[in-house]
Amino acid sequence: MTDRSQWIVLHGRASSLVLEACPGEAPLWRYWGPRLPDAALPAAPLRDSRPTPTFTVQFDQPLSLLPGLGQGWFGEPVLKAHRAGRDWTFQATDCLIEQDGQRAVVTLTDAIARIAVAVTLALDPHSDVLTVSSVLTNVGDDPLDVQWLAAAVLPLPAHARQVRSFTGRHNIEFVAVEDDLTRSQWRRENRRGLTSHDCFPGAVVLADGCAYGAQLAWSGNHCQLIDWCDDGRWQWQLGEALMPGEVRLAPGESLQSPEVLATCAADANGVAQNFHAAIRARMDWPGGAMRPRPVHLNTWEGFYFDHDEAALRDLADAAAKAGIERFVLDDGWFHRRNDDTTSLGDWWPDHAKYPDGLGPLAAHVTGLGMEFGLWVEPEMVNPDSELYRAHPDWALQVAGRPLITARNQLVLDLGRSDVRDYLFERLSDLLAELPIGYLKWDHNRDLTAAGERPSYRGQVLGAYDLLARLRAAFPAVEIEACAGGGGRIDAGIARFTHRFWTSDNIDAVSRVAIQRGFLQFMPPELMGSHVGAAPAHATGRIQKMSFRNHVALPGHFGVELDLRKLNERDLARLGEGIERYKALRGRLHNGQVWQGDGPDGLWWQAHGSAAELVLLVTRIEPQQQRHAPGLRLPMLDPARHYRIGDAVHHGAWLVQHGLDLPPLRAESGLVLELTAL
Repeated sequence: MTDRSQWIVLHGRASSLVLEACPGEAPLWRYWGPRLPDAALPAAPLRDSRPTPTFTVQFDQPLSLLPGLGQGWFGEPVLKAHRAGRDWTFQATDCLIEQDGQRAVVTLTDAIARIAVAVTLALDPHSDVLTVSSVLTNVGDDPLDVQWLAAAVLPLPAHARQVRSFTGRHNIEFVAVEDDLTRSQWRRENRRGLTSHDCFPGAVVLADGCAYGAQLAWSGNHCQLIDWCDDGRWQWQLGEALMPGEVRLAPGESLQSPEVLATCAADANGVAQNFHAAIRARMDWPGGAMRPRPVHLNTWEGFYFDHDEAALRDLADAAAKAGIERFVLDDGWFHRRNDDTTSLGDWWPDHAKYPDGLGPLAAHVTGLGMEFGLWVEPEMVNPDSELYRAHPDWALQVAGRPLITARNQLVLDLGRSDVRDYLFERLSDLLAELPIGYLKWDHNRDLTAAGERPSYRGQVLGAYDLLARLRAAFPAVEIEACAGGGGRIDAGIARFTHRFWTSDNIDAVSRVAIQRGFLQFMPPELMGSHVGAAPAHATGRIQKMSFRNHVALPGHFGVELDLRKLNERDLARLGEGIERYKALRGRLHNGQVWQGDGPDGLWWQAHGSAAELVLLVTRIEPQQQRHAPGLRLPMLDPARHYRIGDAVHHGAWLVQHGLDLPPLRAESGLVLELTAL
């Protein structure tokens, strides 16, 4: 009979993890995967079933919760640290385990290196998402330099086959990349100082019969790696990527890692659904709950920097008439801001454009029944600005090195409390004076040299602190996270914000793939998706209004064009799209999401539940077959019937054969509502 006291066991709705507790060392990873019966435990300790191979150390070192360095574990270590070149090895000499229901805290101490690491694991039974984080404490008498601390070490089974990660660039976010898992290490590392367009801090691992997903809740430099183990399994590490000299812990000081959200499900759709549930549970909505996501108008691609108060009033009139519910004034409203070369940091209205300030325009917008929103980029400063002339030392810089600009701007040092105080005061003045219900918070460059001693993590923590202060002072205000589009989309900043600007590219064809990648990790109500102009400003391509509506529909629907320039036909089509969104947003934003590739080039996604679904079918390229095969819908209940329009279909037929669809032209879509009977 196996002694349950030697195991750490957490069961979720459809997943389980098992760790073997061994006296005086880190617990060993035995299992993470599909749900086990409560009584299912290993028959014996791991080492009892592993004979010692030839040419190996005589103490077996399997994959543990905290694999060390220099003591017989030859894979990637969880920690890289030293004290002036000494105490560089890590091997726990004492282990304390505290478990309370679905949460366990494992504190490991190395009395030789004088280091303690506490790992917290919590498996949420609702979302089936495992949250893991680590805290490193220097319990010695000398400073400890830290190069790497994994937030989580996760085991992957021997039958894992492939990792799907996401890369891209500005205007082309969430490009899926699939790599086979081999005995070579797989690694993705970001050093851009923010989440980045080209290296999303998460991935999905596809295995035989199931899928694993993980994402790091952090808005800065990050690294994830998958390393082969000698028993055929893999370890998956995720954590903050630290620059040389960035973390030096004084005696008694600690380093808190970001959180990792991880889950196991039947497939990639199950991984996405679990992530959506976990992110929703972490959200801090004004009033405590999400209200229906208002139809949103942003002025950027309609006006750019060319602000004219009378024209903007006319735009607001047209927006209200079209059924828009929120009006967001983008870049160009503040002191001397006529292009991107000047004035970031000078957060007061431009008196040439707005002689009486923003109050009259805001009052006009709210008088029409819409919310008023405003664009800001608080973390940045232009060299040509009042702020920089007064405080050039506030910009991140390294003595003797050139100041490298991007979009003609530098980065303010948010690790400094005086910088954060200035920004808080300026933004508070705006929020207190004007009826602002929404801030679009932008971040339009990568970080280069981040201070005399690197302070990339200080920059992230400073941004979080500033956001938290503003949320506490103005709890009714919603905030959108934007970084040149999708450069700062992650579960860390989602704690403080309510919407992501998914991409600066509003071309509907491009947006199909971008939004599919976003939905692998984030729920649709956080996905800013706009109807843009034709030709699209990012690509020059032209799509008809009905297709632009279709692609924007499943996310947080918005409009980004000058409504006054639309012809009557397009204005009417846009109105139809707005009305459809309002009718469906409750189901689009509160249920599960499934995505798939249909036959003959179709892409589809479904929102809701197996009892009531909104199905979106999208065709990008022309149909190649004379007669398209049925679109199979595997999420349906095969024992029920479904009403689709005026017809009733058997669930088993829709699952196995599929739904027969009418021919669709290239760049077109179909929206269907399915109701179980």
